[in-house]
Amino acid sequence: MAGLLSNFRNTIIVSVVLSLFILAGYYVHRGSDAAFYEAVFRWMHTFFGILWIGLLYYFNFVQIRVMPDIPAELKPGVSKYIAPEALFWFRWAALATWVMGVILAIDRGYLLQAITLGFAESPPSPQHSFIGIGMWLATIMFLNVWVFIWPNQKIALGMVEADADAKAKAARLAMLFSRTNTLLSIPMLACMTMNQTMFG
Repeated sequence: MAGLLSNFRNTIIVSVVLSLFILAGYYVHRGSDAAFYEAVFRWMHTFFGILWIGLLYYFNFVQIRVMPDIPAELKPGVSKYIAPEALFWFRWAALATWVMGVILAIDRGYLLQAITLGFAESPPSPQHSFIGIGMWLATIMFLNVWVFIWPNQKIALGMVEADADAKAKAARLAMLFSRTNTLLSIPMLACMTMNQTMFG
């Protein structure tokens, strides 16, 4: 068991295989039902969302706050190895979360109602207003990752040639947009998690 758990790739492969067995069990009972596919999209949306927001919280609760206290000779270990790897999973998890969320909204038949915050209906639906707010907050966060955070992090981390002033400016911009996403994440999660319970 230690050999399996010592290898990240093998751990993930076994986890996915176990998940596929569980999905197969659900499929046996509800495979012909649209609810099965909705459940699969929700599972994937949740997985990628946890990966995305978990890394957002790692950056903001840990890395950004602790970096000033790390001795200068140790900082390259973070900026050359840890941060680029974390940013890889961070940006692709953001994309996958957003795509799965849109697919889920299409599958459930409320995409238009949600993006119009419920005002595509008369009277406006609070269910669609709240999920729409969550979707718009998540969309802003997703765009922040790809349009502002990732391009500026590439400069700040030296993945793109730049002078020291440009790196410092890029690091500050990346931090500000990352903090913006942290600010938006908690109300976004309130919309996403409470809506299903409150409205079904």
